[in-house]
Amino acid sequence: MFADFYQNFVLKKPKLIFITLLIILVSFGYYSKDFRLDASSDTLLIEGDPDLEYLRELNQRYGTKDFLVLTYTPKDPIISEITTNNLLSLKYKIQSLDWVHNVITILDIPLLDNSESPLQERLKNFVTLKDENVDKERGFEEILNSPVFRNFVISEDGTTTGIIVYLKKDGGLKNLDSSNNYEIEDYKDAIKKKNHQNIIEIREIIKIYSKEAKIFLGGIPMIADDMMSFIKNDIIVFGLGVFLFIIGTLWFVFRKIIWILVPISSCFFSVLIMMGLLGLLGWKVTVISSNFIALMLILTMAMNIHMSTRFIQLKNKFSELSNYEIISKTTNKMFWPILYTVLTTICAFLSLIFSNIKPIIDFGWMMTFGLATSFFITFTLLPTLLSFVSKNNINLDEIQNSKITSFFAQIAISKKSFVFFITFIIIILSLLGIKRLEVENSFINYFNKETEIYKGMKLIDEKLGGTTPLDVIIKFGDSTDTFEIDEEKDEFEDWGDDENENEEKYWFTKDKIDKIDKVHQYLDSLPEIGKVLSFSSIIEVATSLNNNKPLGTLEMGVLYSKIPDTIKKEIVDPYISIQDNEARISLRIKDSMEKLRRNDLINKINYDLENKLNLKKDEFKLGGVLILFNNLLQSLFKSQILTLGFVMIGIFVMFVILFRNIKLSLIGVAPNFLAAFFILGIIGIMGIPLDMMTITIAAITIGIAVDNSIHYIYRFREEFSQIKDYNKTIEICHSTVGVAILNTSITIVFGFSILVLSNFVPTIYFGVFTGIAMLLAMISVLTLLPSLILISKPFDYLKN
Repeated sequence: MFADFYQNFVLKKPKLIFITLLIILVSFGYYSKDFRLDASSDTLLIEGDPDLEYLRELNQRYGTKDFLVLTYTPKDPIISEITTNNLLSLKYKIQSLDWVHNVITILDIPLLDNSESPLQERLKNFVTLKDENVDKERGFEEILNSPVFRNFVISEDGTTTGIIVYLKKDGGLKNLDSSNNYEIEDYKDAIKKKNHQNIIEIREIIKIYSKEAKIFLGGIPMIADDMMSFIKNDIIVFGLGVFLFIIGTLWFVFRKIIWILVPISSCFFSVLIMMGLLGLLGWKVTVISSNFIALMLILTMAMNIHMSTRFIQLKNKFSELSNYEIISKTTNKMFWPILYTVLTTICAFLSLIFSNIKPIIDFGWMMTFGLATSFFITFTLLPTLLSFVSKNNINLDEIQNSKITSFFAQIAISKKSFVFFITFIIIILSLLGIKRLEVENSFINYFNKETEIYKGMKLIDEKLGGTTPLDVIIKFGDSTDTFEIDEEKDEFEDWGDDENENEEKYWFTKDKIDKIDKVHQYLDSLPEIGKVLSFSSIIEVATSLNNNKPLGTLEMGVLYSKIPDTIKKEIVDPYISIQDNEARISLRIKDSMEKLRRNDLINKINYDLENKLNLKKDEFKLGGVLILFNNLLQSLFKSQILTLGFVMIGIFVMFVILFRNIKLSLIGVAPNFLAAFFILGIIGIMGIPLDMMTITIAAITIGIAVDNSIHYIYRFREEFSQIKDYNKTIEICHSTVGVAILNTSITIVFGFSILVLSNFVPTIYFGVFTGIAMLLAMISVLTLLPSLILISKPFDYLKN
């Protein structure tokens, strides 16, 4: 019934179909203006991760602000007059920007050991390196040796300093109607545009001072903006690169303009309609899905090459038939194999929904809708355009037999033992490599070494105490010794405090301080950890100011109450929450450290805090970006099993439905499963960690590569039913559908190779390894698949 409808409505009314397609194109093309990108950090998080909510809670509690970081390595010494003047000038220029809240440099650090005045006076009237009468040498040494500021605002060797640029908070989002998604998204887009302009402004200022110092810009707002630029660049480069390569491939295969224009038109219609659909649905393209246009072009072209090749073969075989009859025969023979190739590829992309990571899930859905769109366009636009062209203009010499496919045919027929031996070796290597797979990866290594993101993060990692933040929260509960507090109260009363003196000073008991210090010292001893900051760091500074005499709990409480709010807000409040009766130890991981194992490190810290430092499980909790990143990686690894399982079962079931033969279905999936597992094995053998993109290679490879098996088996069954000879059928299939498989595979392999032009390393790996996997899958389909057919003879029932 569907076939009758398709022939009577689509094939017999090409003008109506073409006008309808143009209307669809214009309609969706209009909504392509709403096509949006998103490079926010939220796109790299797990949906509903409780650790994300905990991190937001900590940021709220300890007053974390958005900020940018500048690493400043001057040619002259940091305390020289030239450097001091340049730093001050740079600070004031940046601070004059309307979006900057304040700027902290080494020149703003309070110097508490720069005179012999009483401590209370030094606290009230502290000086900094920018003050005129300060002893700069002594002040610089104080900062350089400070447990708080060393490896934080100044490198250990004293050559690089950090500049913290705190951004003004934007409260506009809170005032919006939470139910109006469009208003919220528009507002977020406006913020991203403003952030992009802000980054441009600060970089223009940096250029002015780049002659006197080596300056790198860092921080999450800058990374998010640069990644947006990467995504835009990738979309343009990938799309244009694949487009040009496809034109070259079509010319090489067909050598006639019409056979370039028709498939290119299908690609154009498919991509523009899909962009409009994404704009209409409000789906945003992230760094994960930035290659979706390139993938759509590749996969649409593969469908068109199969259709075009079969059309030409039928036209040469039945030269007496009209254009309409050839088109009808072509669509009739190619509809089911292409439908099943689309369904199997959709099955692969739909498997990504198991990842629990929104951009990966969205990528799966994008490609699902994209493939459906490409299928629809291929079976409407392509036959419609061919019907408009005169019979003479679409004539083409018979596509030449390929020496490559002929070579593979002879191997499959006469060297089956060799094929099976190589297959056995590949299986062994795959198993060995898969056993070595790991998901450890560093965010810094996601970027090209020539990008500012990489250079800035690398310098911060090596000189300023690490990059990836981790918080260890110590909870004290309600079990504080009341006798100790009462005793402290009596002692405080002897100090003659005012009656309204803040009761918060009674929080500082010996048990709490010792516990903070014990955890701090343990964390500081771990080689993977860079800078560690806690209230213990503040106590260490206070002890040195007290002639190296340890402070008692009484003195700590009084000191806390006497510290000016400006200092307390910057160096005390981020590390204790008296109201919540807990302390925060902030540390950063050396992300570029070789052989760093984040999951092992987190497990070790949790284990040691409980078993070596004797803290109860409810007395501490880990939070921060490191936890979120590790959750992401571990989720990827677990979802990989589900993803592969879903794809393998789903595709096998489709093969059984399509061919109604279990033996033939097993033969059909074997070459593609082999290619997918071998590429995972190669990744494992090379020691390349799986990440958010490479983790999807195996499933996507199976989904795309299995298309070759479907086309080959479908054509084999058709030819064998007439020839009744396995060897001759293999030779014919390799010279017909085998050529189409070779051409489409080359298109796909080189199409994926375009991804190496990305600045995002996971995208490069995705392109390289998917391309290699597709090449191996093509070779397997043209050697292993026919060899298995010859051994098992699944089509004997057709001889009867």
